[in-house]
Parts: sequence; C-alpha cells; structure tokens
Amino acid sequence: MIFRNHKQAVLSVLIATAIGGVVVTDAVAQTRSTDRSDRRGGKKDQAKAEALYPQATRAEPDIKASPKLGKQLQKMIDSYNDQKFPETLSAANEILANSAANAYDKSLAAQLASQAAYNTDDNASAKKYLQQVLEFNGLDNNGHFQSMLMLGQLQIQDDQLAEGLATLDKYFAETKSTKPEELIIKGQALYQLERYPEAVPVIQQAIAGATEPKDNWNQLLMAALSESGQSGEAVKQAEALAAKNPADKKAQMNLASMYLQADQMDKAGAVMDKLFKGGQLTEEREYKQAYSIYANSDKKEAEVIAVINDGLQKGILKPDDYQAQLALAQAYYYSEPAQTDKAIEAWQKAAPLSKDGETYLNLARVLHSEGRIPEAKTAAQQALAKGVKNQADAKKIINLK
Repeated sequence: MIFRNHKQAVLSVLIATAIGGVVVTDAVAQTRSTDRSDRRGGKKDQAKAEALYPQATRAEPDIKASPKLGKQLQKMIDSYNDQKFPETLSAANEILANSAANAYDKSLAAQLASQAAYNTDDNASAKKYLQQVLEFNGLDNNGHFQSMLMLGQLQIQDDQLAEGLATLDKYFAETKSTKPEELIIKGQALYQLERYPEAVPVIQQAIAGATEPKDNWNQLLMAALSESGQSGEAVKQAEALAAKNPADKKAQMNLASMYLQADQMDKAGAVMDKLFKGGQLTEEREYKQAYSIYANSDKKEAEVIAVINDGLQKGILKPDDYQAQLALAQAYYYSEPAQTDKAIEAWQKAAPLSKDGETYLNLARVLHSEGRIPEAKTAAQQALAKGVKNQADAKKIINLK
C-alpha cells in the first residue's frame, strides 16, 4: 500500500501565507511642506487624520516640517503621489543627507523612500528605510506604527522570521492593537517558526475578532492545533466549519485532511466518498488526496481504482503520473479477487517513471510469480540498470533457467 506523510497532506491545503498587502500610507495626509495658513493667520482647513492607535503608549513627537526644506519635501511628495519612484528615492536621499533636516523631515523621507523601494520590488532597501523611520522617530503614531508593521511584514515575507516576530511583538506592545488582520500575521510567523502552542491563541484571537475570517485563517488554526498535539481540537474545528458549510467543497476537503492527520481513515474516506460520488472533485490535488486516503484505508482498493481511473479518463490525472500508476497497480494487485494482469499493466507504466529500479524489481517479482519468466528477466535487468538496493533478488530472477 501507499504510505503518505499526513502532515504534508494537511499542509497541502493550507494556503501558504496569511500575510496581506503591505500598508502604504498617504504622504499628503502625513505632512504639509509648510504651515502657510498659520503664517497668514488663517485657520487650518485640513481635518486631522483619524488616530489609528488610540491606545498607543508612544507619545507623539511635536515636530513639524522644516520651513527651509519645504520645496524639497513637496517635490518628494509630488513625485511619490505621481508614482515616479526613482525621483522619490532621489529626493528622499537628498533630504536624508541634509544636515538641516530635522527628525520629522528625515522620518518622512525614509518613509516615502521605503514605499518607493517596495514599489520597485527592492525589499532590502525598503526594510533599510523603514528601520530609519523608526530610528528618526519623527512621525505621528499613524505613520510610525504603520512603518513598523510594514517592516515586520517584509521581514517575515523574506523569511527573517525571528526578526519579523520581534518587530511585531514591539508593534503590539506599543500599539495595543487587536486588529484581526494584524494578529494573523503574528500567528503565521509563530507557525512558521514551529512555535505551534503559541500560535494557536493568537490565531484564535484573530478569528474571533474578525467579522468574516478568511478560509486560510481557519486552515492555519487547524494546522497549528494539529502540530501542537491537539488533533482532537483540530478535528472539532474542521467538523464545525464543514457542518456550517455543507456545500463548501473546501471545508469538506479540510475536514478530510484533519481526519487524515488524526488517523481517522474511515471518516476521511466517508467525506471523500460524498465528494467523489457527487462529482465535486475537479482538481488534480483533490484526486490525489482522495486516492491517498483510500490507499491508506483497509479494503478500499476498489475506491482507489475508481478514483484514479476516473481522473485519468477525465484528463485530470496524467498517464505519466508515477504515484497514480503505482497506487493503481497496488490496488489492482491487492484487490479481492486480485486483478493481476491490470496490476502488471499499471506497474509497467509506473516503472519507467520511477527515480530508481525498485518498481522494476517489484514488477519482476510479480511477473515471476505469474510464470512470465522472459518478461520478469527483462524487468529485473531494467531494475539493475536503474539501481536497486537488493541486487541479489534481481540477479536471481535474471539467472532463472
């Protein structure tokens, strides 16, 4: 029979990342090059931006743009808003190198430079500029903490998981944010660091706080529960989602995966039966998951054969798919009664696709047991040519009289 890594089966349906789009702040909302209305005695007509972090522990700096740098700042802002990112970077670097620039000027320059770098796919530079935003510490809380969040996201995106998690921990400690879309980023980082017990409550908090949690959040929670040794809870979570959405194929596939992870093969098979008989399997990975579950269950050879042949007939499974042909061969061979000729036919298709000669050797053994000696010798020779661990068995078949 085929033996599958159940963890891989679960992760195969886990949407790989929980990280959303990077926060991009509005440069115009962050600053005005000069406070001309105040100098003219007029009143400010610009509404103050909504405070995104009302619980923040950081005291906002009382620093305004330097009047002397007004034109340079406005030039930088205009180029950014016009999406002229090379010009934005050039203007920002000039401000960062200007000894007359204050903390606010440099913070804003670094912030817009980070956005320009990100928009030109230069994550390394974007992270460098974001670090400078935090070091200069001149922006209001909105700009400062959005930059911190973006830094954490990019670090995680670039597999700097420990650094990204440290940045996020600082972000949550200083902002007191409980926004689900931000918590899930931390949960994903903890999961990737294999800190599963820590990931679970963070992901649960994100899901509980969301009006409509995304499917991949629930999948991430189930995977974290399973990896932390809470397979029972993972199954309960999957069952609840499947019961809530009986017509949702994805929820049903997730349930089958959780049963697979918990070694509840009969239940996993029952879910796949409904999906297969209902004509809901439409993708290669779904067929693979179905026949793998059946192959790891007792006396399900007929189901393996039905699923694989259906997938091959519909062109969803490919004739040169080694695992499918191998599973088909084994199912035919171990079915009751055995369908040896069909098993041999499938093994003959699988053997050339194998990375070594072991499948050829199994084919040779079966051919030998069926009295098809010339064919058995040929298969044994092909096994030796591709490489096998037990050369003695192959040579014994080759030397048959």
